[in-house]
Amino acid sequence: MTINKFQGKTEEEAIEKAKSEMGQGLVIMNVRVVKPKGLFGFLKTPYYEVTAAMEDKEQSTVASHATTGVHRSIDLAADEQINLPKPGAAQPSAVRQVVPPVEPISEAARAVGDILNAHAAQQQQAEPVKTSTFTDTDVIEERLENLQQFLEKKLTDDASSKETGKEMEAVISEDEESVRIFRMLYRTLLDNEVDEVYINQLLDDVMKVARKGSSMDFILSHVYQKMILKFGNPHVITLKGKKPQIAFFIGPTGVGKTTTIAKIASKFKVEQGQKVAFLTADTYRISATEQLRTYANILDAPLTVIYAPEELPAAVSKLSDHDLIFVDTAGFSHKNEVQREDTKKLLQMLSSQYQTIVYLVLSATTKYRDLKEICDMYRSISDYSLIFTKLDETSAYGNLLNIKLYADADISYTTNGQNVPDDIAVFQSQEIVKKLLGGD
Repeated sequence: MTINKFQGKTEEEAIEKAKSEMGQGLVIMNVRVVKPKGLFGFLKTPYYEVTAAMEDKEQSTVASHATTGVHRSIDLAADEQINLPKPGAAQPSAVRQVVPPVEPISEAARAVGDILNAHAAQQQQAEPVKTSTFTDTDVIEERLENLQQFLEKKLTDDASSKETGKEMEAVISEDEESVRIFRMLYRTLLDNEVDEVYINQLLDDVMKVARKGSSMDFILSHVYQKMILKFGNPHVITLKGKKPQIAFFIGPTGVGKTTTIAKIASKFKVEQGQKVAFLTADTYRISATEQLRTYANILDAPLTVIYAPEELPAAVSKLSDHDLIFVDTAGFSHKNEVQREDTKKLLQMLSSQYQTIVYLVLSATTKYRDLKEICDMYRSISDYSLIFTKLDETSAYGNLLNIKLYADADISYTTNGQNVPDDIAVFQSQEIVKKLLGGD
């Protein structure tokens, strides 16, 4: 992973410099305003500094055997009786069954959080640096690498001998401190409901650049940067062109689509002075139209009810003098095929002359298994970006990372309450990563 900092008179200028040098695949990790220092600093114009990151190609993918090896290296570090699966056998699905507690989860999370907060504060105070890079494969910890290769071989062989556990423990014991740190991170992420598959991939990436005797701060900073890269940049509404942009909101019942529409519309109407309008195709719920009509009246924006998908083009045409049109759709169970086809048809009614964006609205409180089914079903309807609601109703944010990676879709906005328009924000990966690692 390569991290660069770029400066410009405006945020856009700094970002353009970053894209010009690093390419379009970069991730913007931080933007800050820098005030010139010195005796006459107050006479100088502040400038913007953008921190951008790019993941190296050779570290962008993780082989499945290597992933399993990481899982085993963490699990087996403190288990004397080790039974490796035979080829073709099912892999254990829960690390809780094989890893005895080293310390209470709360203490582990607190330790990680303290270092994370200190590391973030140190980064904020650092002087601007043109370029820095964490990729240095020449200094990969030799014994961790040997352990991974050893485990890969054992997992593909018929390893039923009881001597296997002793051999593994002998290798691991040579770097117990690094293993302890990785195990603590593993358990902290697991406690925040990050899926084990993604924990394995993440820690495997970091193991490849860990030096012998690496400190917790060194390892944690790499985990932090890797997670931000995995989240990527939010895909938010940007207005351009003369024709109005159409934003569709789809998703299951009860996730807060209508309230989310009102929050975003309020931001554009009140803060940016844009002309907004509402369309609703949700004729299944009696209260749905009235709820949206209330928000439309407050914002002095027109509202049109669509009773059939074929009515959409004409309704949009009548609102051609507006900047942004929000389309509310009926929430339904992901198992309801009739309503699914109606929604799919609605999304396909507009011609390519209109710029459209589709948001799948999900609740952060929904179980991961159900979220995967919902994402799969709506993927058959349209490509989408993600909005997560009800962050204030959960203390575990692992599903945000799980679904981002599972659906390969950008997270755009998050909501954390019912207040309109305050309780919504553009997705901030730094804040979520801090929480996932036990920070405040």
